Amino acid sequence: MPLFRRSASATGAAGGTREKAVLSPIPRDIKVLIAAAFVIALGYGIVAPVLPQFAASFDVGVAAASIIVSVFAFMRLVFAPAGGALVGKWGERRVYLVGLLIVAISTGACAVAQDYWQLLLFRGLGGAGSTMFTVSAAALILRLAPPDSRGRVSGAYASTFLMGGILGPVVGGLLAGFGLRMPFVVYAVALLIAAAVVAIMLKKPSAATGDEVAVPEPMDLREALADPGYRAAVVSAFANGWATFGVRMALIPLFAAAVLGAGPETAGLALAVFAVGNALALTFSGRLSDSVGRRPLVIAGLVVAGLSIAAIGFTDSIPLFVAASVTAGFGSGLLGPAQQAAVADIIGSSRSGGKVLAVFQMATDGGAIIGPVLAGALADRIGYDWAFAVTGAVALAAALLWKLFGRETLAKPAQPDG
Repeated sequence: MPLFRRSASATGAAGGTREKAVLSPIPRDIKVLIAAAFVIALGYGIVAPVLPQFAASFDVGVAAASIIVSVFAFMRLVFAPAGGALVGKWGERRVYLVGLLIVAISTGACAVAQDYWQLLLFRGLGGAGSTMFTVSAAALILRLAPPDSRGRVSGAYASTFLMGGILGPVVGGLLAGFGLRMPFVVYAVALLIAAAVVAIMLKKPSAATGDEVAVPEPMDLREALADPGYRAAVVSAFANGWATFGVRMALIPLFAAAVLGAGPETAGLALAVFAVGNALALTFSGRLSDSVGRRPLVIAGLVVAGLSIAAIGFTDSIPLFVAASVTAGFGSGLLGPAQQAAVADIIGSSRSGGKVLAVFQMATDGGAIIGPVLAGALADRIGYDWAFAVTGAVALAAALLWKLFGRETLAKPAQPDG
């Protein structure tokens, strides 16, 4: 499929034709994966509000109930290398479906758990399955996306996931009225439906296209780490996990209560407007990274997010707190698609990137786990202003690394003849 098609509709002054770049259409298989991502994110959001309460219903303390939330992310982190290896061995499509089924079965098992330890085991298994379909979905999308549309595809995938994540808690809160087990049942059924849709609609590659009959040759991790663009992407993924997935979720509610004297509704508002800012940036950041390049969008996103998150710790009023939150979300929306597209550029369309993507995901998950712990310790000892300032500094340091050492991965289009 040509990346740029010749258009005769535009004429020059001399009456001849000139070249007009036309973006390649998004393949149907990617649209199937994007639709499945919405169902997955919706279901994850459905169980999120009730999971700690369900764990606490087994007569355990706050710490034990929190571990139920953390074990999912922990298992994603430790199982990521195995998930990446499976993608290289079995192919993306098979690993995606198996991972989806594991999460569906483990979620259904959570609904019938009889004690805390059963719930902990089943939730941990779900984290392992989540890594399998996350890594394989990323590998499929990044391999199937036309090179001139990788940013646009990454933006569409992120937007769909964001929408599901926003709507999910609302649906979950309503379902909780039927009992704390009901959201798990609904999520499990939704995952089974998503798996069936993907199995039917996602094309089964032939030997000519690779995957299950002829698995594409995997990219060697050492080769990826030798690329300054990939090294910069791993660092920025860690910083993004620390700031936007870790500290934002863990410290913003505590900051709102301890410093601003506000209730949970203010913390919820801050998290919601972060999502609004993120969604606003995602409407154009993917397309922009396909035209101006990945590097400028990554750097801009890290700078905007870093400065905004650092500013949160110095706010003394709710309007400033909310404004900083929405700006941080905007920066995260600038960063995400460009960063994903940069990794896709490095892997290319002809190879499987299971292990390479697994390390990239591990960097994000590692930041999301380490960030709240270190920032929380800083908040306890020297204050929230330092906790948020150090978090912002991590993002700014990643931006500086991209500026000094990261390379532009977007290939320039071939110039037309004549």
